[in-house]
Amino acid sequence: MSKTWRPATQLVHDGSLRSQYGETSEAIYLTQGFVYESAEAAEARFKGETEGYIYARYGSPTNDMFEKRMCALEGAEEARATASGMAAVTAAILCQVKAGDHIVAARALFGSCRWVVETLAPKYGIECTLVDGRYLENWEKAIRPNTKVFFLESPTNPTLEVIDIAGVAKLANQIGAKVVVDNVFATPIFQKPLELGAHIVVYSATKHIDGQGRSLGGVILSDREWVNENLQDYYRHTGPAMSPFTAWTLLKGLETLPLRVKQQTENASKIADYLADQPKVAKVIYPGRKDHPQADIVAKQMKGGSTLVAIELKGGKEAAFALQNALKIVKISNNLGDAKSLITHPATTTHKNLSDEARAELGISGGTVRLSAGIEDTDDLIEDFAQALAKVKA
Repeated sequence: MSKTWRPATQLVHDGSLRSQYGETSEAIYLTQGFVYESAEAAEARFKGETEGYIYARYGSPTNDMFEKRMCALEGAEEARATASGMAAVTAAILCQVKAGDHIVAARALFGSCRWVVETLAPKYGIECTLVDGRYLENWEKAIRPNTKVFFLESPTNPTLEVIDIAGVAKLANQIGAKVVVDNVFATPIFQKPLELGAHIVVYSATKHIDGQGRSLGGVILSDREWVNENLQDYYRHTGPAMSPFTAWTLLKGLETLPLRVKQQTENASKIADYLADQPKVAKVIYPGRKDHPQADIVAKQMKGGSTLVAIELKGGKEAAFALQNALKIVKISNNLGDAKSLITHPATTTHKNLSDEARAELGISGGTVRLSAGIEDTDDLIEDFAQALAKVKA
């Protein structure tokens, strides 16, 4: 495929494999295994002497198309599709560390991501230090002789902090560590972590890549050497593989990704501006606004804002619940990146397992809600918030 194609073209055409029938839409290869012309051919395939598929847990033509299309979009050499976003995060981190190694992670993480580094990894003798990732000096101070991995989200979930990826990567390169970036909130349309110096990028494809509430999925992207030396055996033997049907669904999602993200971002930006002027709203955090705490970093590493908005209501949990319950178009759901606008209360959903102190450190209060803007009409969404806020007690 042409390397000069722009993202919107890549997401429709790149990585396509057509059978002898010349189908327009990608084929779904719903098979567990593959047959060989001879015993000698099977032996050669398993030895790696000939190319081809062996078993669907290792790869399939449909998954291969999804992985290649993601590589083209991300600028990566290799990718592996996984059954969920958390499968991608867990595999990307654990495949490259062992007992006695050390992980430095930003403290502002999705609840399950934080559980992997803070609770799961130490069970296997892997140390972890959580830092306030907004400041590079905190990453530097946390480095130990056994530090192997830096892990971060940017923007973060749910308060949309933005971390200097290039700065963290520079520190990692000085000690030979690898930087893993969860790029879900920025989407591959607005941020390219590999271009900024990160070594591995992970996505929950469940979010914007599918974008229509249909399937779970994840993907890990990096250079060929890292995938072959670290991820490949872990992936083959632990089995986090994506199903071919899911890969096909995600291929369809990729075709409309730029269109959806553009509309979602426009909606998020206008809703953020509207809410910032409302007396019942204490604070709005949105990466596209000049008052974002890391606006300088946003301008440096992101090509657009975000489809997410963090909102803090003055009335605490009572006001947050009242707002959610009064919304008519915006639905209550802990998912994000969907064509439908969704809202959730992180303190009682995605981040409920954190201590009160940990949530306070992250800026998650009882009044915090996270909006994922959909593709609905902008004015309808603003009017929905207007009528809902009218029902929130001052």
